[in-house]
Amino acid sequence: MTSPADKEIHKPSNFLRQIIDHDLAGGTYASRRWAGSPGDAAHHAAGQPDPARVRLRFPPEPNGYLHIGHAKSICINFGLAREYGGVCHLRFDDTNPEKEDTEYVDSIKDAVQWLGFDWHNQGESNLYQASDYFDFMYRAAEHLIETGHAYVDEQTADEMRHNRGDFGHPGTNSPFRSRTPAENLARFREMRDGKLPDGAAVLRAKIDMASPNINMRDPAIYRIRRAHHHNTGDKWCIYPMYTFAHPVEDALEQITHSICTLEFEDQRPFYDWLLDRLAEGGLIATPHPRQYEFARLNLTYVLTSKRKLAQLVNEKRVSGWDDPRMPTIVGLRRRGYTPEAIQLFADRIGVSKSDSWIDYSTLEGALRDTLDPTAPRAMAVLDPVKLVLTNWDEVMGAGLLDDCSAPVHPHLPDLGKRNFKIGKEVWIERTDYEETPPKGFFRLFPGNKVRLKYGHVIECTGATKDASGKVTEVQATLIPDTKSGTPGSDSVKVKGVITWVGVSDAVQAEVRLYDRLFTEAHPGGSDRDFLEELNPNSLQTVTAYVEPSLAGVAAGQRFQFERHGYFVTDLKDHVAAKAVFNRVTGMKDSWAK
Repeated sequence: MTSPADKEIHKPSNFLRQIIDHDLAGGTYASRRWAGSPGDAAHHAAGQPDPARVRLRFPPEPNGYLHIGHAKSICINFGLAREYGGVCHLRFDDTNPEKEDTEYVDSIKDAVQWLGFDWHNQGESNLYQASDYFDFMYRAAEHLIETGHAYVDEQTADEMRHNRGDFGHPGTNSPFRSRTPAENLARFREMRDGKLPDGAAVLRAKIDMASPNINMRDPAIYRIRRAHHHNTGDKWCIYPMYTFAHPVEDALEQITHSICTLEFEDQRPFYDWLLDRLAEGGLIATPHPRQYEFARLNLTYVLTSKRKLAQLVNEKRVSGWDDPRMPTIVGLRRRGYTPEAIQLFADRIGVSKSDSWIDYSTLEGALRDTLDPTAPRAMAVLDPVKLVLTNWDEVMGAGLLDDCSAPVHPHLPDLGKRNFKIGKEVWIERTDYEETPPKGFFRLFPGNKVRLKYGHVIECTGATKDASGKVTEVQATLIPDTKSGTPGSDSVKVKGVITWVGVSDAVQAEVRLYDRLFTEAHPGGSDRDFLEELNPNSLQTVTAYVEPSLAGVAAGQRFQFERHGYFVTDLKDHVAAKAVFNRVTGMKDSWAK
């Protein structure tokens, strides 16, 4: 029987798939073994041939909430693992104890699962945290010292920065670079044992201070930092630098393809150098992982800087990390985005080696394409004014209501119909009436006929205004025998059709009209203050009326409000007694030029 992994992958080719295809065809990692958990060379040598054709990982630092850029990385890594019959690990890169918290750990796990992915494979949980590898990392550091590939440097931070050189000048060797391995090992153990104050020394790899790649000029790999760690507590007062920890983590987890964003491209030579040294010493299994970089997501009208997003939250420019205007996954989820939409978006933008900007409308388009086939329809009036049918009592009978119906979804008849009533008074959109209509306006104005959607044809007779000139009521007459779906309903031809909600059975709702958070496509660009580019109209809250089919719906339910766009019941504030809807997106791109 052919397994899903052996079937042809019907996905657009890109450089990552080409790399994986090449490695699989050449058997690059065919000899790998997997002992059921991360470990060193001896650990995996005792294991079985790895059942995963490829191993990838998504390694977020648990120091904040994930955003749409992380969602792209999740879709790439977990998606490729799924396509190729492999495994993707979820690893918490928790090597920086000062900024990390279990709140973020929980939010990351929730985000990955909500997007439709999982780290469990054939009964095995591939959920890991870098801090569990601290013992091995320390062992690896001592190995580098013993083999003459690392030394303890006690220059000040300013001295190290100055002696590093720049792109036009080589660096200068540290005066501590010539220490013997024994001297360095003793000093490093003093660092470990807390005998040196914070910042007094760092462990550096000994590579080449004249390298044209500044990242190879003896990079720091361990620093002293007395800080409580959420996982290891106070066991350590020295912590590995990310550039040292990350390749070690990949090696222990037997990752085949370490996929990251382009800002790590200059770090790849050190990634390879470090793993080559550890493989030479027999500490890690071979073949060891390789790193590949893709362009990060740059989305117009969106910020993905954790620092700037935190500033928006801390200064209460937004209501929190899950504010529906935020690009965080929790914010997108509350806004009404679907996992399918984000996966479709990731597929459409693809992966490349070149930085480019993706227009926000691409994300909204993916959302519409996933919602339109499934979202139940409903009528809603967001800026209501009352329409009175002045001859209702004569034509239909005093106090009587007429039954109307419409499909729940125009292309899914099995979903049935929704029912509502029309009477003498209905709510309509304020913009559906013009006393003096502009050219091309086919809705309500004195003497014009329109159809109340799913209902009757009416003829506008006028409107009542208050002292300021604001319309407070629109009047019209009902034209008999024109109800939709009845014989002769099309005997009166009209150019305009308007949505409405009956006053008798309307459900009052709070509707939050969300829009883009920034007015500029590249907020904060050219050293501008991104706070000055906040969109003052990114949230407008209105009291609206919706049809009775929406009474009592649960939180997180998505609908298309006919003519208005897509809406979702808010995940936090919506309750049966008080309906709260968020606008997810309009029917079309309202920002298109």
